[in-house]
Parts: sequence; structure tokens; C-alpha cells
Amino acid sequence: MVLQANDLWKQYGDRAVVQGVSFTLGRGEVLGFLGANGAGKTTTVGMLYGAVIPTRGTVEVNGLNVQAQGRRARQQMGIVTQDDNLDPDFNVLDNLRYFASFYRITGKTAQVRAGELLAEVGLQDYARHRISELSGGLKRRLVLARALLNRPQIVFLDEPTTGLDPDARQDFWRMVTQLKQQGCGVLLTTHYMDEAQRLCDRLLLLQNGQVIDSGTPETLIIKTVGEEVIEVDGLTREVIEPLAAEFGVWWRSLGMGYLLVVPPSNGEQLWARLSDRHPHRLSRRRANLEDVFLRLTGQSLGN
Repeated sequence: MVLQANDLWKQYGDRAVVQGVSFTLGRGEVLGFLGANGAGKTTTVGMLYGAVIPTRGTVEVNGLNVQAQGRRARQQMGIVTQDDNLDPDFNVLDNLRYFASFYRITGKTAQVRAGELLAEVGLQDYARHRISELSGGLKRRLVLARALLNRPQIVFLDEPTTGLDPDARQDFWRMVTQLKQQGCGVLLTTHYMDEAQRLCDRLLLLQNGQVIDSGTPETLIIKTVGEEVIEVDGLTREVIEPLAAEFGVWWRSLGMGYLLVVPPSNGEQLWARLSDRHPHRLSRRRANLEDVFLRLTGQSLGN
């Protein structure tokens, strides 16, 4: 294991924002934290890399205690925060060269390493550009390159693709996959279901600072919701509720309509009964992680 978190708690006064979080992360594994805003994701990640001091509990990176041996532990980490926090006074190349000095990488070694990383993230043609000349997607590439200067064993990605366009997100996904293939452990927090489902080997679902479930994306979906759901608009609660009870399925309001789980044995019957009531819209799709979170917490991940 490259990282082990044991019984992490964080309290501010009488309010516990993280409560008893424990998990491990292996080499070449992408572990996702999933939760609505305020679930405790960013605070937990901050404790993992030493920016937030736990009220209780410990974090170890390759056997090094992050609190007691912070400098040595952080030498093995790469960190991509939600903010780009790049230095606007330096160009792209010099941002990397300057940051490399924090890892005692200097001179020609820093120059070579910076050049390698610019090529790796596709920024070799932007080496002399000012930070203000970069798009949001290019800035995120540079932040990732900066996090990899020390050849870390573990990389923390806190909402890394928020605000990026679809093409830039796809590029970032490819880079995360490359990190995994190189044997790096990756911890990812995200609101994007497609991102979590595509990248993560395993997920922790957080609510109110606690882990409420964990597993592979596919396992969580099947265990919690099933294979398919129905979305329906234009019918009243008085119609939906007794139908859901009759078929023994979970349901809830969703926007202007309702969401129902498709029962595995008689899903066609439920579909037919709904169709007979002539809804404005009736659709059937594969269940996803958003449905899982809705069922477990009653919240949307975007909330």
C-alpha cells in the first residue's frame, strides 16, 4: 500500500466535518472520493497530504507518518488542488524550474526534468508562454506537470477538471490513466459521474464526513440501484407511489418528474403500466453513480 489512513477525524469546535475515515490506496490504483459539497472530501484530502492537521487519526505514505515525518512523506507526493495557483511572474517553463527547487532539483537537472514533463503533458510548444496566455485546460496540464516533478509515488487530484471543456477533460483523463499505468497511486475527488466511473478502480462515498459505502463503480451501482432506471414526467405522486409499492421498487422525485428502479423480473410490466397512463415523457436508461448517491443520501452530487 502506498497510503494508509486510519480513523481520521477533524473537528472545528463542536462540529465534526470528518468522522472516522479509514482506507488504503495501492500502487497503480485510482481511488475516488464521491460526495456532495460539504461532505468532507477536501478536508479529508488535506489531512492526507498534511495541509490539515487531524483532530484524531494517522496517515502513512510508504510507512512514513505524514504528521511526524511530513517533509520526507511529502517528497513522495504530488498535489493538484482545486486552484491553479501558478506564478504569473514566470513563464510556463520557469514555473516548473522554480517549483523544482523545493525538491532540491536545480540547474541542468531541473531544466531537463521540466522539459520532459512539458512534453509528457503536451505543453512543449508553450514553454515560453506567460500564464495569462494559457487556457484553463492548459493551466491544469501545467499544474499536473508541476505535481510530477519529484516523480511521486502518490498523486492527489482535488476536483482537477472543474470548469474544463469536454476536450480538456478527456486530455486530463488520459494523463491520469498514464499515471496509473506507471504504478502511481492516485486519489481523486470529483463531482463528475462519467469521470469517476471511467477512471476509478474503487470509490468511497462520503456524506457528512463519513464513509457510507465503498466498492468498484459497477458493484456500487448494481448493489444499490440495479441495472436500469426509469425516468417519467407528467404523472402525479398519487400515481407513482402505489405503482412503486406494487412492484416493490425504490423511487423518488427528480426535477419535474420521478425516478424509479426497474425491477429485474417484471420491468416490462412496470413500463407498460406507466405507458398506459400517458406521461409527458417516459425513458429508460442504465443506472449510474448519480442514482447511487441519490438513493443513499437523497442528494444530488452537484448539490
